Amino acid sequence: MADPRLSERRAAFRRLHESGCFLIPNPWDPGSAKVLAGLGFKALATTSSGFAWSRGAHDRDMGVDAVLENCREIVAATSLPVNADFRDGHAPAPDGVQSNTRRCVETGVAGLSIEDATGSPDHPLYDLETAVSRLRAARAAIDESGEDVMLIGRAECFLVGHPDPLPESIRRLKAYAAAGADCLYAPGLTTLEQVDAVVSAVAPKPVNVLIGWPAKFTLKDLEARGVRRVSVGGALAGAAWGAFTRAAKLLAEGKFDGFADNLSHPDIERLMD
Repeated sequence: MADPRLSERRAAFRRLHESGCFLIPNPWDPGSAKVLAGLGFKALATTSSGFAWSRGAHDRDMGVDAVLENCREIVAATSLPVNADFRDGHAPAPDGVQSNTRRCVETGVAGLSIEDATGSPDHPLYDLETAVSRLRAARAAIDESGEDVMLIGRAECFLVGHPDPLPESIRRLKAYAAAGADCLYAPGLTTLEQVDAVVSAVAPKPVNVLIGWPAKFTLKDLEARGVRRVSVGGALAGAAWGAFTRAAKLLAEGKFDGFADNLSHPDIERLMD
């Protein structure tokens, strides 16, 4: 029997994609999830890189069991819907993607993304036929579960250095939409013109845009172009590591200036409520 609390989260998550534009920040552990929930965000997304760094590992180094446990912990930390950064489904073949997607749904997530990057520098993207088969396998696993979990199809062309990333991203995202993806995502877009092209190409499907740098445009600018959601990937984890490293370097020099902007112990305790 479906957990009614998870069903409510999943229904709320789908509604968020129907109009407007929302920010979906990326915590990497229960503590960061609680802080973001306390700040009023409406949904959260895991981050493969942020999670790996918190374990002293490189991005792509975490196995599926560890990733699933991280999903469970973040789902349990708050009452918000959670989208899983599920990389390539942690399996190259469609049947493996289907099995792992089923396990991911069982963690309680409201959505999960499947990307088309292989992790191999010699062949950085799955060929389109294989990538589509993998999306269909994830779609089948969700449908078989009977749970209203959103499937996000990711085209990684910009991130892997494809020679013609925008047209290839659009070609792939259209195919992923036809294969059953509920939301489309091409991380690496850096201009509003690129955003316009992707949103127009896959309409009326919702689009996620990744912003992990001090962009000049705003959430309102993206909303005006029809973007439905904006995530930040490992950028918040990067901000935390940046502050930590700056303070630690000063400490190594015998200085304590790096603690000037720290939250106080009582303030952090309140964030954990």
